[in-house]
Amino acid sequence: MQIITQPGQAEQTINKSRFVASADYCADERAVALALRRLAGAHQSAHHLAYAFRIKTPQGIVQRFSDAGEPSGTAGKPVLQFLEGRDLINVCVGVIRYYGGINLGTGGLARAYGGTAKMALDAAQIGPFVEMQKIRIDLDYKQLDIFTREIARMNGEILDKTFGEFVTVIAAVPASEVPNLQQKYG
Repeated sequence: MQIITQPGQAEQTINKSRFVASADYCADERAVALALRRLAGAHQSAHHLAYAFRIKTPQGIVQRFSDAGEPSGTAGKPVLQFLEGRDLINVCVGVIRYYGGINLGTGGLARAYGGTAKMALDAAQIGPFVEMQKIRIDLDYKQLDIFTREIARMNGEILDKTFGEFVTVIAAVPASEVPNLQQKYG
């Protein structure tokens, strides 16, 4: 699985219709709504905003698309197919259309929306998805600095620290690192 590490944008004109796409990292459906609202706000005079997203949840992958008033399956679905084909998760791609007065037909619409989405994904930076897991570790005070640096090195995050006889740390770390950390500090 892959994620977007840097957003991508693209624009093209096909038969006088202007298409503008934005590919963004979105951790949940609320982030999807914000990204789409931001895109729509930047293009208030546009005629259509088609989109697709895929979000990884504990229950599985949630994916949806919208054709935004275009004929069924001609706008959001081609965008979703690119997301699935690249095995992207936690991603939203919105494609704006400014209608240029010339009908593109269903095949032309699918190629235009899908092609503009592909251009935005090509412009984005893509990286591997790393499953994070919460751990709770009790540390001696002298271990805290070393542990903190180790968590930072693996792109983890300290979520909470409680100071008592020991320092109890709750951290989000790559799931693959949990056994090593538990063996080393547990």
